[in-house]
Amino acid sequence: MKNKLIAAVILVMNTVMVNAQNNPLLGEFNTPHQTAPFNEIKNEHFIPAFQVSVKQGEAEIYTVVNNPAAPTFENTIVALDRTGKLLGRTAGIFFNLMSAETSDELQQIAQEVSPMLTKFQNDISLNPVLFEKVKSVYAQKDKLGLNAEQQTLLENSYMNFIRQGANLSEDQKEKFREISTELSKLSLKFGENVLKETNNFQLHITDKSKLAGLPDGALEAAAAKAKQENKEGWIFDLNMPSYLPFMKYAYNRGLREEMYMAYNSKAFKGNEFDNQENVKKITALRLEMAKLLGYTNYADYALERRMATNQAGVYKLLDDLYQASFNKAKNEKAEVQDFANKNGFTGEIMPWDWACYSEKLKVEKFDLNDEMLKPYFELNKVIDGVFGLATELFGITFNPNYDIPVYNKEVIPYEVFDTDGKFLSVLYADFHPRPGKQGGAWMNDFKGQWKENGADSRPHVTIVMNFTRPTETKPALLTFDEVETFMHEFGHALHGMLANSTYQSLSGTNVYRDFVELPSQIMENWAVEKEFLDRFAVHYQTGEKIPAGLVQKIVDSQNYLAGYLSIRQLSFGYLDMAWHTKDTPFSGSVKQFEENAWAKTLIFPVIDKVCMSAQFSHLFAGGYAAGYYSYKWAEVLDADAFSVFKEKGLFNKEVAKSFRGNILEKGGAEHPMVLYKRFRGQEPSVDALLKRSGLN
Repeated sequence: MKNKLIAAVILVMNTVMVNAQNNPLLGEFNTPHQTAPFNEIKNEHFIPAFQVSVKQGEAEIYTVVNNPAAPTFENTIVALDRTGKLLGRTAGIFFNLMSAETSDELQQIAQEVSPMLTKFQNDISLNPVLFEKVKSVYAQKDKLGLNAEQQTLLENSYMNFIRQGANLSEDQKEKFREISTELSKLSLKFGENVLKETNNFQLHITDKSKLAGLPDGALEAAAAKAKQENKEGWIFDLNMPSYLPFMKYAYNRGLREEMYMAYNSKAFKGNEFDNQENVKKITALRLEMAKLLGYTNYADYALERRMATNQAGVYKLLDDLYQASFNKAKNEKAEVQDFANKNGFTGEIMPWDWACYSEKLKVEKFDLNDEMLKPYFELNKVIDGVFGLATELFGITFNPNYDIPVYNKEVIPYEVFDTDGKFLSVLYADFHPRPGKQGGAWMNDFKGQWKENGADSRPHVTIVMNFTRPTETKPALLTFDEVETFMHEFGHALHGMLANSTYQSLSGTNVYRDFVELPSQIMENWAVEKEFLDRFAVHYQTGEKIPAGLVQKIVDSQNYLAGYLSIRQLSFGYLDMAWHTKDTPFSGSVKQFEENAWAKTLIFPVIDKVCMSAQFSHLFAGGYAAGYYSYKWAEVLDADAFSVFKEKGLFNKEVAKSFRGNILEKGGAEHPMVLYKRFRGQEPSVDALLKRSGLN
């Protein structure tokens, strides 16, 4: 057995060495901090790299399974955590490109490699010999003298096997394999369809009179888009920097409706990119998997490893916030309707009217709009401000290093250093929309953090946004919402960059889904603080600091439409839970199911031919199934946590040190409530959120 083991490992390592000669993904990365050599990587390298890295991962698992020594925490649990690093590196590069720089060819590769990765994971979790080893160590957990992080790793390892089918019969294991493989394919397809639909729509206008109301910046960007495509006039698309200004400022109601319908009917047109059947298949497969594992529905399965614990915990949060929000939302709608009527509007205000008239009312009430603020939020200055906040709070610094290869020339690579000059992380910043980039904004990592053999392997983190582009006459000027988005994703990045765990699976953002948004959402709180804004928000032409009066208008308007915005998020939470609390497969109308699921949150009439579920990538192409409530859950946490900074000082070093040490560095090393209470001194209260939102 020992000789076979050695021979298998040698064979795999020789294969890796041979392939590495022709494939940059398989060799050592001779780049700063061993970052991905994007300048050398080609699409044809990915499938061979996945094939080889899977084989290496299998060989590493083989050594654990066939170790003749009695199972111990080190030779089983830790050894498992340290397997698959080459595969993780390859997947990290590939799937980040799939989100930020995709192509038809990459999408085809994803469909091929996704089942390969699912099989690899299933081969681990469904291996009976390996599970017996893990179970043997777990049975001794109270006698092993483990520290808190080691206890968490052991608990997670054991529960992951259970939750991935280790206790199933052989027939059931085969069914689990089929379900998980099909789910991986369907989730990819769902996301691809949404991106295709986003890219397939353009509103091309050649008559400028139809664009009355739109600010110069939006017109200039649309003209640049048309020029790029060798067309006359103006082109608007469904990316946020184009879509939102159109919906807020365009006087032409018919065109606003056209844009609204295009955006909200994505993947719901009955064409080749329609996602309705994918929604049904994904939810049915998730339900089947949950029942196979002994749960009533998928929500019960997912929530077992969440702070909310169960459905009751989720619905209590949603229902409590609903009670505080719904009447306020209705009153806000009535106020906007009354304002619209006074300004010549007739009939009932519709969703494609909402952004336009609510924005006009905001200007009337607070004398504030995006165009007034954008000159003070030039992208480079905002970068300085956001990075400067991290320097002030945590002592870390950011230096651009253009020797680090990037996957697109627009990406800015930074080296991040700690107070003592020690290297902490690489940070890639990718700010503007492109056809190959998914919509929205996110943080991820190309490489995680872990410690091994006395060395601290530091992370490579990426933040990806879709911000307003510079034009021929103006630099990139951000809306206030974009500033908040930047701070949100940067908070996630801090969670990754400051990671200080021993084990990769517990490091950085590898935490409970309803805890992961705390580090991101707390950062948004500084965006309305004058003391912070004064540090970077200067007029891009005059250099004048943002006036105190304008900052006060931001503060005064902070809770504008708080009820509506809360209800909107709650509607998504209710919809998510409706799909994932079903205990029988769904075969009816996706549209009708959706309307029933969030009926009590609706303040607008139902609109035909639009459907959120068909484009709800958080649920069906991401990791938020039975977890969308976590944004509101984390709002409770972030409001409560930020109240400590408000009490003791926005830049208080001791509070920041505690937040870094107990939250940002710890990752998933301990239960999140334990970590939170260590920082806060008590469990979180909803009071701070209700006060901040004006909902109490």
